[in-house]
Amino acid sequence: MSDIVIRVEGRVGRLTLNRPEALNALSYEMVRAIEDALGRWREDPAVQLVLIDGAGERAFSAGGDIRQIYRTGRQGDFFFARRFWADEYRLNARIARYPKPYVALTHGLVMGGGVGVSVHGSHRVVCESSRIAMPECAIGLVPDVGGSELLAGAPGHLGEFLGLTGHRMGPGDAIRAGFADHFVPATRWPALVADLLETADADIVDRHAEPPPAAALASDQPAIDDAFSAPDLATLIARLEVSDWGMQLLKGLVRFSPLAMAATLELIRAARREPGLEAALAREYRAVWRAIGDGDLLEGIRAQVIDKDRAPQWRHALDGVRREEVEAMLAPLGADELDITRGPG
Repeated sequence: MSDIVIRVEGRVGRLTLNRPEALNALSYEMVRAIEDALGRWREDPAVQLVLIDGAGERAFSAGGDIRQIYRTGRQGDFFFARRFWADEYRLNARIARYPKPYVALTHGLVMGGGVGVSVHGSHRVVCESSRIAMPECAIGLVPDVGGSELLAGAPGHLGEFLGLTGHRMGPGDAIRAGFADHFVPATRWPALVADLLETADADIVDRHAEPPPAAALASDQPAIDDAFSAPDLATLIARLEVSDWGMQLLKGLVRFSPLAMAATLELIRAARREPGLEAALAREYRAVWRAIGDGDLLEGIRAQVIDKDRAPQWRHALDGVRREEVEAMLAPLGADELDITRGPG
């Protein structure tokens, strides 16, 4: 059985992520397959709309297949991960500028790489079960696949909160934060899909949409802005320590990579200073390129996914990341910089 089902139905090019046993985690082969299909359909006048969804009940996609990255990285092969990210980021950028409507139906868990192949589309649909998150700091990575650009556009300093905590947004918060456009109850998805296949008209999504549930995080916005506007991670931690609300958040943050969180703050602020998806992807690529060799990524994957002891040995204490270390993580890569215009490979 294929990990991704690719077909044309009527005038619609369909992509279904098909690894439900792995929460539809994106392998490198799946990334390449999506890229190939979009390339064909871009030039095919018979295909007027692209529709992507995920098999199973639990997830659209819970992210990239980090087990692949861990296996190769532990063998000293950093090239695989860096090639994976480079090709994945190029795909993200191409989805964002795709010349035909790109409709993403995102149910269940939508995280990391799953965000990258859905949230950059033109029509982003969520339902009651949707839980969208950028939880990369938990494994020593940064919000990538253009996540820093998305987070920078969230209200106030909600982006910093989401990027550091990995909070799972329900449909109301996802729409408010700019990660989704339309709420369509799951019971209406079969009718929505049938209408899309019949008409190849993305405006059909508007006719099926309903007002989303309330954004649960809206009431916390003043507290979020106060703490997460801090200029650096150490100051942010100090602000959280003075309230019960903040102390509850700290119980989660103490388990995350300090270096990744400090870099995430800078990536989000850089995306506000210099907006644009391709610029954000280039900055993120610098961080992930170094995370596998000089950062916490392999240890984070080991602790969270491989051994599952939930006891990572990070390189820094929570308040011990120096400014120059963050700058080094995000410095230009010279000849290894991401070239968004290149083809896969």
